[in-house]
Amino acid sequence: MRPDFRRVVALAGAMLLLAAGGALAQANRGGLPPGIGGVPGGLPGFTSAPPGPGTMGGAPPVGTPATQPPPVFDRRSLADIPGQQRGIERLGSPTQAEGGPSLVAPLGDQARVSGPATAVFGASLFTGQPQSSSDAPNPNYVLAPGDRVSVRAWGAVESEIVGVIDPAGNLFLPNIGPIPLAGVRVGDLQSVVEAEIRKVYTAQVQVYATTLSTQRIGVFVTGFVRQPGRYAGVASDSILDFLVRAGGVDPGRGSHREITLRRGNATVASVDLYRFLLDGTLPQLRLQEGDTIVVGRQRAMVGADGAVRNNYLFESTSRASLTGRELIELARPLPAATNAVVRGVRNAQPFSRYMSVAELASQTLLDQDTVTFVADVAARTMRVTVEGSRLYPSVLVADRDMTLCQILDHIAVDPALADTEGVFLLRPSLAQSQKRAIDEALDRLERQLFLAPAATTRVADARAQEAQMITQYISRARRTQPEGRLVVMGPDGRCSPLRLENGDIIVIPERSQTVFVQGEVNFPQAVVWREGWSAAQFIEAAGGLTPRGRMSTLMLRRPSGQAILNPQQAPRPGDELIVLPYLDPKVWQFATDLVTALFQVALAARVFRD
Repeated sequence: MRPDFRRVVALAGAMLLLAAGGALAQANRGGLPPGIGGVPGGLPGFTSAPPGPGTMGGAPPVGTPATQPPPVFDRRSLADIPGQQRGIERLGSPTQAEGGPSLVAPLGDQARVSGPATAVFGASLFTGQPQSSSDAPNPNYVLAPGDRVSVRAWGAVESEIVGVIDPAGNLFLPNIGPIPLAGVRVGDLQSVVEAEIRKVYTAQVQVYATTLSTQRIGVFVTGFVRQPGRYAGVASDSILDFLVRAGGVDPGRGSHREITLRRGNATVASVDLYRFLLDGTLPQLRLQEGDTIVVGRQRAMVGADGAVRNNYLFESTSRASLTGRELIELARPLPAATNAVVRGVRNAQPFSRYMSVAELASQTLLDQDTVTFVADVAARTMRVTVEGSRLYPSVLVADRDMTLCQILDHIAVDPALADTEGVFLLRPSLAQSQKRAIDEALDRLERQLFLAPAATTRVADARAQEAQMITQYISRARRTQPEGRLVVMGPDGRCSPLRLENGDIIVIPERSQTVFVQGEVNFPQAVVWREGWSAAQFIEAAGGLTPRGRMSTLMLRRPSGQAILNPQQAPRPGDELIVLPYLDPKVWQFATDLVTALFQVALAARVFRD
């Protein structure tokens, strides 16, 4: 960027800052309504606490007792203070919290994406990799013919045998005879074998029995599964193991509540996986060679989303419908959920109903319905945070119709330390609006930058270089995070009766004994405030003006954020004295678009650079 262009940009920024600051000062000169008075002798709008031992200054006001106890803050919620109007619906314009129902996420899943449920309840059972069969069955497995068992005896007699349970269900041991093991649990194998051996060898014989492996079997898995077929395993494998090997239940066609085990032409058992998912109950089934697992077709599906703990698509026990009470038990709405939106199709026409959760319990939901649980009760209170120089409290909960001046009367401060005339407000919604304004200004700048025609080649080359430099600035400016500062104190130190919003932050700055001088001065620094000094004397203490500085372009910024464009105004303690660069009026039109974007960023983020 050429030096003259940099000068143009700086000068244009000064004029825009002058124009915006003048508008703000003019608004502040118009006066603000007085705040609600605080404690007599204190500053307006505050409850002042007298300085304690070891604090600075703080002589008691005239007419007050010499020993005055510190004020006791009422630590109840402001909404609990009795009054004639409590419990009566407030009249006035609605706020954002009253704009409609809101979706509430569970405390443990705040990152949940709001929207319709897409996952079928129970489908996560089949997302893992199929596990290979284990040779060591679980203790609850019941032995059957074909299983391999090892028995070892030592002491008065030494013997070891590894055998297979014969078709009759027995294991033959030399000198002992057949031992019936079919139908015995693996966990009971040791005691059963030991009892049979001690019938012959009554003493000084130790026995150890274990199951080496169970018989290999092949099971057919068919129906609405992802990969139907025949799968190998062992008899101790559960029905879930074979379903996982077949890819699991098809979430779009298969049923998690109608799974049957067929042996020959007869149905041996029916399995409802919801009982396993919710209660951990799974039938103890011993699979055999040639068994067939059949997954039935999907029944009625109803989705639940919004303020629920279980954001899933749930399957009904019937073919066509699911009761609202069953859905509530499965979805488990949050305590904040008060209403539900039911959407679906009735008689080939779109269907939508809005009802309370109690009414939903008596409704009949059809296949492919979706139910969104919402919190549709406007909050009667708001939460406001207090930061800066305050004694207590740091958080206030109050009625939503309370104003800033009323809130300030419930904040105790030390008048010797707190600058009660410099209070300002940080509002998240205002920060979002400032961010949107910055982005819009940068978008306009980009359009002007890339769509401006060039008369000659040299002009085009110069603009290309300037465009590259400005593009780099735009990319950095888009990362600016405005603070959402709101000026709420007037020139007379009175607060504005502004209605607060939930999430507002009240900032009470500390008292300062300096004036920070910056901008077009030789040595920007903090200068100790001296009574009677003018702006020119503070500038002289900071090294004087630079060649681009002018006494006609001074701006005072109060701790509250108020901007004053009056060179004759004397600075106060804690003020910022900014010497803006002088702008040559001949280049005003040339730099308007660029400096507009610069000004939006600087004003919103409170950043003023040379």
